[in-house]
Amino acid sequence: MNNVPEIAGVLFDIDDTLVDLETAMGRTLHQVGADTLAHLSDADWIEYKRLYAHDPLGWYDRFLAGELTFTEQRLHRARHAQAAFVEEPLEGAAARRWNTAYEATLPLHFEPYDDVIPLLDTLDAAKVPYGAVSNNVHDYQRAKLDRSGLQRFAVLVGIDTVGVAKPDPAIYLEGARQLGTRPERTLYVGDNRLVDAESASAAGLIGVWLDRRSAGPADFSGHRITSLADVLQFLPNVR
Repeated sequence: MNNVPEIAGVLFDIDDTLVDLETAMGRTLHQVGADTLAHLSDADWIEYKRLYAHDPLGWYDRFLAGELTFTEQRLHRARHAQAAFVEEPLEGAAARRWNTAYEATLPLHFEPYDDVIPLLDTLDAAKVPYGAVSNNVHDYQRAKLDRSGLQRFAVLVGIDTVGVAKPDPAIYLEGARQLGTRPERTLYVGDNRLVDAESASAAGLIGVWLDRRSAGPADFSGHRITSLADVLQFLPNVR
């Protein structure tokens, strides 16, 4: 592509970039809430899952800021999502049971998107190194990748690797360092326009926004793709 240097390596976000986390969460919420939320209509289920997955009150951001534990942010999201549909709040023993069931069920639904394996096969064949940088802790994301059949990722940087989260430049730069590539020749691909594409670019990498639903603003001036297959347009010598 024009104005893009020769790419030496590729870094990926994980959740909703490589692994279809939103679908996994939705299926898990259905199973875990099968009894207490059995009265929900199809439309209610859609809204319930949307509230949980999209986290409009920013509980996950508070986890990243060190204000909440991972379990606490999850329960806050569940309480907010359930508030419109059940009278009794998710507290105490009920919350502990819900969280235990959620933790046991979620990994059963981890799957990569259909465009992931073909791209990784192409990168492997061309000997283009790749890795992942995630806004979650290393071991949790390592287990997620492995459960999704993505054990081939040798480079994985989590928020505990360097003690910061995206959009701090250090976490992207650590990914490039572990990959062994110069930042300005390293592609960073993720589904979040701000913390993936724009912040990776600000850190000196080449940020690419994966806009799977083509739902973003038309005036976005950065690099945007709608499928991971489109990553190859940045690698003209790779087929």
